[in-house]
Amino acid sequence: MGVLTKILTRSHPLASGKCSPAPQSMKPMRRTDGVIPMVYSYTQISQYLRCPRSYRYRYLDGWREKETRAAMAFGRCFENALGAYFREEDCSAALFNEWEAYRDTPFEFKKGETWDRLLHQGVHLLQRFAQDDRVRINNPCKDLQVKFLQTLTGGSEFVAYLDAIGEIDGVRCLIDWKTTTSRYPDGPEGLLSLDPQLICYSWITGIPEVALVVFVRKHAPEIQYLRATISEEQRQEFGRLVETTANQIEAGHFNSHSGIRFPQNGCVSCCHLGLCLNNEQLIAAKLIRKPGASDLDWLDDLVD
Repeated sequence: MGVLTKILTRSHPLASGKCSPAPQSMKPMRRTDGVIPMVYSYTQISQYLRCPRSYRYRYLDGWREKETRAAMAFGRCFENALGAYFREEDCSAALFNEWEAYRDTPFEFKKGETWDRLLHQGVHLLQRFAQDDRVRINNPCKDLQVKFLQTLTGGSEFVAYLDAIGEIDGVRCLIDWKTTTSRYPDGPEGLLSLDPQLICYSWITGIPEVALVVFVRKHAPEIQYLRATISEEQRQEFGRLVETTANQIEAGHFNSHSGIRFPQNGCVSCCHLGLCLNNEQLIAAKLIRKPGASDLDWLDDLVD
């Protein structure tokens, strides 16, 4: 059986050494003769573990969720404004310019939220962040949106883009920014060390100290600085998980994992539910298919 393949866009700004925005997505390619390495990410691995069928819909068949939630777009704008802050630029102006591009986008806002309200919350959080002055990024063009690449057994690759590597309260650590409307739990002690994405980043970098900087959007802005230490055992275990999952993907195992078991309804919140139910209305409302993805319909013929 042939091997599935993806490549990371070679024109990515970080590949040329430029200090620039977030990574582009991976593009699916047709199967060819011989072994062609795949490129994986944390998002891909976690989605496969959640539901292999959903992984196939997203990364192989090309069905992407439509961007309808304002909070997702605002989070990206806010992270770009943080980059402006560390480059000693006007971060409030940067946030306005980034968010302005979405002023007329028909987003879904949570109750009580508006375009203006999110902007004001973001500006207040940036001001609070500057007042706290707890985070240091000495070289923002090098230490923001940092790319790491790990070669897996068999030649496949794992890529990760870290939000930042810097210092919090004088301690060097890898940093992940989060914007949310609710506080993250800060106990019991050591809870953050179980976060799989932070374990992933620690594994690929070898940096044991990790941190979340959580920007809580509420009436009184709050910023949480949460730190943890990832053990070598955790990093090795995650590495084995990546290898095992990659082997399953490359073997063409895409069985569905139903999440319908009340009161927990994982399938209900999955953007690919319409595909599983053959519901054209849900598909049209939630998904968009990338051009050329139908070239991968040969996957229907895969057998173990």
